[in-house]
Formats: sequence, structure tokens, C-alpha cells
Amino acid sequence: MNQSKIRQLRISRAWSQEQLAELSSLSVRTVQRIENGEQASLETLGAIAAAFDIKVSELTENDPQFGATPEQALDGQIEKARKQVEEESGFYRSVVFWAVINIGLFAINHYTSPDTLWFVWPLCIWGGILLIRGLGIFVFRGSVERWQKARLQKLIRKP
Repeated sequence: MNQSKIRQLRISRAWSQEQLAELSSLSVRTVQRIENGEQASLETLGAIAAAFDIKVSELTENDPQFGATPEQALDGQIEKARKQVEEESGFYRSVVFWAVINIGLFAINHYTSPDTLWFVWPLCIWGGILLIRGLGIFVFRGSVERWQKARLQKLIRKP
């Protein structure tokens, strides 16, 4: 691991060791040990890389201790987690937007034509679309990929 790289990145951002520790959810002592040359686990490096918004492989360049596979796997996990958080936050934003718009439509419907409940149509249709999207994000995440892998394995084994 390139300790001077971590120190250089920290200093270039004008961060103290305490700030880096807080941003990476590590103890200050851990940051100090790493900068003083002690070895760090891949999880620790992953936390530091996430704080700097870089890949773990950039922290471990030219280090014979780490092969290409572990940090690439960790970088992949970090990237996958980031995408999942982006998807989930986008979904929550859509739900809030749906609620606000439909409250407005209800108010318009109530004051303009209270005898017909036309606001129910966009409420239900848009809500159904959000429900399907939410199921895809939270319930069925990865199920298509798992099915594809299982199907591929089954076809490969078939004579």
C-alpha cells in the first residue's frame, strides 16, 4: 500500500487525520497507523477510498502485497453499492414527488368538481408504476441475473 499516497490525498484536500477518520468511519489511530506504514485490510482501504471517492486500486498501486483481483472486487462492490443507493434515493424522490402532486390533484379535484373523483386515476396509475419499480428495486433485485446464470449453467451442462 502506498502510505504516502494516502497522506498526499489527505493533504491535497486540506483534511486533518481526524477529518479523514470521520469521513471514512475509522478511528484516528487507524489513520495514523496507516500513514506510518502499517498494513491495512481491504475493508479499511475501501473505506478510505470511498472517502476520497477513488478506487481501492489507486491506493494500492505498485504494492506487491495486493494482487489485482481483491481490490478490483472491492471496487466492484463499492460501485455496485453506490448504484444501489442512487436507485433507492431516486425511488424515494419519486414517491415524494408522487405524493405532493397527487395531494395537489386531490385539492384541485375537490375544489373544482367534487362530484367526480378524477384524481384517483393518476393516483392509482402512477402509484402502480411506483409499486412495480419499488418491487424491482427492493424485492426482486438480482433475481433476473440469478435466473440467467442458472439457465446458462443448465444449458452448458446439457449434452
